[in-house]
Amino acid sequence: MSAFANRLLTWFDRNGRHDLPWQHPRTPYRVWLAEIMLQQTQVQTVIPYYQRFVEALPDIPALAAADLDRVLALWAGLGYYARARNLHQAAKTCVEIHGGDLPNDFDALSNLPGIGRSTAGAILAQAHGLRFAILDGNVKRVLCRYHGVTGAPASTAVEKILWQLAEEHLPTQRLADYTQAIMDFGATLCTRHDPACVLCPLQADCVALREGRVAELPESKPGKPLPERRTLMLVLRDDAGRVLLARRPPTGVWSGMWSLPEVADHDEARDFVHRHAQVDFDSNLPMALIEHTFSHYRLHIAPLFWRNARQADCISDNDQYRWQILADIDDVGLPAPVRKLLGNLA
Repeated sequence: MSAFANRLLTWFDRNGRHDLPWQHPRTPYRVWLAEIMLQQTQVQTVIPYYQRFVEALPDIPALAAADLDRVLALWAGLGYYARARNLHQAAKTCVEIHGGDLPNDFDALSNLPGIGRSTAGAILAQAHGLRFAILDGNVKRVLCRYHGVTGAPASTAVEKILWQLAEEHLPTQRLADYTQAIMDFGATLCTRHDPACVLCPLQADCVALREGRVAELPESKPGKPLPERRTLMLVLRDDAGRVLLARRPPTGVWSGMWSLPEVADHDEARDFVHRHAQVDFDSNLPMALIEHTFSHYRLHIAPLFWRNARQADCISDNDQYRWQILADIDDVGLPAPVRKLLGNLA
């Protein structure tokens, strides 16, 4: 076993996280669900969502049989909703092709929707003890500092180097513990800001520490200003405490989710309200502006609110529009800013 792996495992035995819900029991489904939720999201945020999700959908057949709206409702608030849609589709594929189980073959596993090289490695190492490396953001940061790797980790050339290093450090035993150890180490000690180098079990051989470059590594990709976009969201509430929801398009941001109707300007708003609700358009009340930041742009939402709307006679609930009781809003998978807005309204 390399000194790197040995020191990490010794550190993990004393300081690692041993009571995470997906570790008890550590089944392929539970590990897979955790790995998908942990993409772009921190452990402390994931845990309550994970527990709620696995209680409602405890295995792959249950997930595959669930309606997508149910899956999105359980996911609502975690963001990056393509993860939930891929999870649902992958579960269906597992039922159709793999007998309701996750395959333990790397190629078959990594070909499932939403499962790339690192996630497949994490599942196989943790659930089956197989010798596969991972390379998430925490691991990239650890390896860049330890080996003094320069360049943006997201670049093809640097990522190739990091994969080689990740595989070289793999021990021949305790693969599940080692995988958790290197993730925990990056998340709790070798952090992006203010890493605890004085406590680091790898400090004796860390190039970044020796050369005074801990704060510089890993190098960041040059950033660009986020584009700004604006939209009007229409909040039409009736006397029965229901609000009109609209299905998002099948592609793009929040794809396939229920949300509030959106229009580009007041002319479109007037036309929409005229067609879908019985209410005086000019009785709307502007609400506080909402700013929501995505990874690739910043969205400014201007909500318009009507208190006493009524469902238009020609419009009935369907797959594109529905009047949802505000008190039961948690039954619907809503984007986080919409859920917050309607929660305050309820």
